Amino acid sequence: MAHAEEPEDRTASTEPVVRPGSLLVSSTDLVEPAFRRTVIYVIEHNDAGSLGVVINRPSETAVHDVLPQWAPLAARPSALYVGGPVKRDAALCLATLRTGAQADGVAGLRRVHGRVVMVDLDSDPEVIAPLVEGVRIFAGYSGWTYGQLDSELQRDDWIVISALASDVVAPARIDVWAQVLRRQPLPLALLATHPIDVERN
Repeated sequence: MAHAEEPEDRTASTEPVVRPGSLLVSSTDLVEPAFRRTVIYVIEHNDAGSLGVVINRPSETAVHDVLPQWAPLAARPSALYVGGPVKRDAALCLATLRTGAQADGVAGLRRVHGRVVMVDLDSDPEVIAPLVEGVRIFAGYSGWTYGQLDSELQRDDWIVISALASDVVAPARIDVWAQVLRRQPLPLALLATHPIDVERN
Protein backbone atom coordinates (compact mmCIF):
# COMPACT_ATOMS: atom_id res chain seq x y z
CA MET A 1 0.00 0.00 0.00
CA ALA A 2 1.39 3.42 -0.97
CA HIS A 3 2.25 5.59 1.99
CA ALA A 4 0.26 8.83 1.94
CA GLU A 5 2.36 11.97 1.75
CA GLU A 6 2.55 14.07 4.87
CA PRO A 7 0.07 16.96 4.62
CA GLU A 8 2.89 19.50 4.94
CA ASP A 9 4.37 18.26 1.66
CA ARG A 10 1.30 19.20 -0.35
CA THR A 11 0.50 22.69 -1.56
CA ALA A 12 0.00 24.70 1.59
CA SER A 13 -3.21 26.57 2.22
CA THR A 14 -3.57 29.92 3.89
CA GLU A 15 -4.12 29.57 7.59
CA PRO A 16 -4.48 32.47 10.01
CA VAL A 17 -3.39 30.45 13.07
CA VAL A 18 0.30 30.75 13.97
CA ARG A 19 1.95 27.55 15.19
CA PRO A 20 5.33 25.84 14.86
CA GLY A 21 5.71 25.14 11.16
CA SER A 22 3.93 28.32 10.06
CA LEU A 23 5.59 30.82 7.78
CA LEU A 24 5.29 34.54 8.44
CA VAL A 25 5.56 36.23 5.06
CA SER A 26 6.15 39.96 5.27
CA SER A 27 3.41 42.02 3.69
CA THR A 28 4.22 44.37 0.84
CA ASP A 29 3.60 47.29 3.23
CA LEU A 30 6.24 46.12 5.72
CA VAL A 31 9.24 48.16 4.57
CA GLU A 32 11.36 48.02 7.73
CA PRO A 33 14.79 46.92 6.37
CA ALA A 34 15.25 44.06 8.87
CA PHE A 35 12.06 42.35 7.68
CA ARG A 36 11.36 43.64 4.17
CA ARG A 37 10.43 40.73 1.83
CA THR A 38 11.34 38.22 4.51
CA VAL A 39 9.92 34.78 5.19
CA ILE A 40 10.14 33.61 8.81
CA TYR A 41 9.80 29.97 9.82
CA VAL A 42 8.07 29.77 13.21
CA ILE A 43 9.83 27.41 15.63
CA GLU A 44 7.93 28.22 18.83
CA HIS A 45 4.65 29.98 19.49
CA ASN A 46 3.18 29.79 22.99
CA ASP A 47 2.23 31.84 26.04
CA ALA A 48 5.86 32.91 26.50
CA GLY A 49 5.98 34.47 23.03
CA SER A 50 7.11 33.48 19.55
CA LEU A 51 10.45 32.56 18.00
CA GLY A 52 11.44 31.96 14.40
CA VAL A 53 14.17 32.42 11.83
CA VAL A 54 14.31 34.32 8.55
CA ILE A 55 14.86 31.61 5.91
CA ASN A 56 15.66 33.82 2.92
CA ARG A 57 18.63 35.96 4.04
CA PRO A 58 21.96 34.24 3.24
CA SER A 59 25.04 36.02 4.58
CA GLU A 60 28.50 36.29 3.02
CA THR A 61 29.90 33.92 5.68
CA ALA A 62 30.45 30.28 4.74
CA VAL A 63 29.36 27.61 7.23
CA HIS A 64 32.84 26.09 6.80
CA ASP A 65 34.40 29.24 8.31
CA VAL A 66 32.41 29.09 11.55
CA LEU A 67 31.23 25.48 11.99
CA PRO A 68 33.41 23.36 9.68
CA GLN A 69 32.12 20.05 11.07
CA TRP A 70 28.62 20.91 9.81
CA ALA A 71 29.65 22.20 6.38
CA PRO A 72 29.21 18.81 4.59
CA LEU A 73 25.56 18.68 5.75
CA ALA A 74 24.72 22.30 4.95
CA ALA A 75 22.16 22.76 2.17
CA ARG A 76 23.42 24.86 -0.73
CA PRO A 77 24.38 27.58 -0.60
CA SER A 78 26.59 26.50 2.29
CA ALA A 79 26.31 29.91 3.90
CA LEU A 80 25.33 31.10 7.33
CA TYR A 81 21.86 32.66 7.13
CA VAL A 82 20.78 35.75 9.08
CA GLY A 83 17.93 34.41 11.20
CA GLY A 84 16.95 37.77 12.65
CA PRO A 85 18.07 40.72 14.73
CA VAL A 86 18.16 38.92 18.12
CA LYS A 87 21.43 37.32 19.38
CA ARG A 88 23.35 37.51 16.10
CA ASP A 89 26.34 35.92 17.88
CA ALA A 90 24.36 32.71 18.56
CA ALA A 91 23.78 29.97 15.99
CA LEU A 92 20.58 28.00 15.59
CA CYS A 93 20.15 25.05 13.21
CA LEU A 94 17.14 23.60 11.39
CA ALA A 95 17.13 20.50 9.20
CA THR A 96 14.73 18.70 6.90
CA LEU A 97 14.50 14.98 7.62
CA ARG A 98 14.70 12.48 4.80
CA THR A 99 11.27 11.02 3.99
CA GLY A 100 10.67 8.12 6.37
CA ALA A 101 13.51 9.05 8.76
CA GLN A 102 12.61 9.05 12.45
CA ALA A 103 13.94 11.80 14.74
CA ASP A 104 12.25 10.60 17.92
CA GLY A 105 14.82 9.48 20.47
CA VAL A 106 17.79 10.69 18.41
CA ALA A 107 20.13 12.75 20.58
CA GLY A 108 20.52 16.26 19.20
CA LEU A 109 17.25 16.38 17.23
CA ARG A 110 13.98 18.00 18.30
CA ARG A 111 10.94 17.90 16.04
CA VAL A 112 9.44 21.28 15.17
CA HIS A 113 6.76 20.27 12.67
CA GLY A 114 6.41 17.52 10.06
CA ARG A 115 9.87 16.74 8.67
CA VAL A 116 11.50 19.89 10.10
CA VAL A 117 13.69 19.42 13.18
CA MET A 118 15.94 21.59 15.32
CA VAL A 119 19.51 20.35 15.51
CA ASP A 120 21.76 20.75 18.54
CA LEU A 121 25.03 22.00 17.05
CA ASP A 122 26.93 20.30 19.89
CA SER A 123 25.71 16.90 18.68
CA ASP A 124 27.66 14.58 16.34
CA PRO A 125 27.13 15.48 12.65
CA GLU A 126 27.91 11.88 11.66
CA VAL A 127 24.91 10.65 13.68
CA ILE A 128 22.63 13.30 12.13
CA ALA A 129 23.89 12.98 8.52
CA PRO A 130 22.01 9.79 7.46
CA LEU A 131 18.70 11.21 8.73
CA VAL A 132 18.60 14.63 7.04
CA GLU A 133 18.35 16.02 3.52
CA GLY A 134 20.23 19.10 4.63
CA VAL A 135 20.76 21.55 7.46
CA ARG A 136 20.51 25.34 7.52
CA ILE A 137 22.41 27.30 10.17
CA PHE A 138 21.17 30.71 11.25
CA ALA A 139 22.97 33.51 13.06
CA GLY A 140 20.43 35.09 15.37
CA TYR A 141 16.67 34.75 15.38
CA SER A 142 13.43 36.73 15.30
CA GLY A 143 11.51 36.91 18.56
CA TRP A 144 8.30 38.37 19.92
CA THR A 145 7.10 38.72 23.50
CA TYR A 146 3.62 37.47 24.38
CA GLY A 147 0.99 39.39 22.40
CA GLN A 148 3.53 41.31 20.30
CA LEU A 149 3.15 39.12 17.21
CA ASP A 150 -0.64 39.19 17.55
CA SER A 151 -0.64 42.99 17.34
CA GLU A 152 1.61 42.85 14.23
CA LEU A 153 -0.79 40.36 12.63
CA GLN A 154 -3.70 42.69 13.39
CA ARG A 155 -1.78 45.44 11.57
CA ASP A 156 -1.45 43.06 8.59
CA ASP A 157 2.36 43.15 8.79
CA TRP A 158 2.51 39.39 8.14
CA ILE A 159 0.70 36.82 6.05
CA VAL A 160 0.49 33.42 7.80
CA ILE A 161 1.06 30.41 5.53
CA SER A 162 1.80 26.73 6.15
CA ALA A 163 5.43 25.83 5.47
CA LEU A 164 6.61 22.97 3.31
CA ALA A 165 9.62 21.06 4.65
CA SER A 166 11.58 22.09 1.55
CA ASP A 167 11.15 25.82 2.33
CA VAL A 168 13.69 25.60 5.17
CA VAL A 169 16.52 24.49 2.84
CA ALA A 170 15.46 26.29 -0.36
CA PRO A 171 18.40 27.30 -2.60
CA ALA A 172 19.40 30.98 -2.61
CA ARG A 173 18.63 31.34 -6.32
CA ILE A 174 14.92 30.89 -5.50
CA ASP A 175 12.96 33.95 -4.40
CA VAL A 176 11.35 32.21 -1.41
CA TRP A 177 9.12 35.19 -0.65
CA ALA A 178 7.55 35.08 -4.12
CA GLN A 179 7.53 31.28 -4.26
CA VAL A 180 5.49 30.74 -1.10
CA LEU A 181 2.99 33.42 -2.13
CA ARG A 182 2.71 32.03 -5.66
CA ARG A 183 1.48 28.66 -4.38
CA GLN A 184 -1.40 30.27 -2.43
CA PRO A 185 -4.97 30.62 -3.73
CA LEU A 186 -5.96 33.79 -5.54
CA PRO A 187 -5.94 36.69 -4.81
CA LEU A 188 -2.99 36.08 -2.43
CA ALA A 189 -0.89 34.53 -5.20
CA LEU A 190 -0.95 37.84 -7.08
CA LEU A 191 1.25 39.42 -4.38
CA ALA A 192 4.15 37.29 -5.67
CA THR A 193 4.40 39.66 -8.65
CA HIS A 194 4.94 42.69 -6.41
CA PRO A 195 8.15 44.48 -7.53
CA ILE A 196 11.24 43.85 -5.42
CA ASP A 197 12.10 47.52 -5.21
CA VAL A 198 9.26 49.92 -5.85
CA GLU A 199 11.61 52.92 -5.67
CA ARG A 200 13.56 51.68 -8.70
CA ASN A 201 10.51 51.53 -10.98
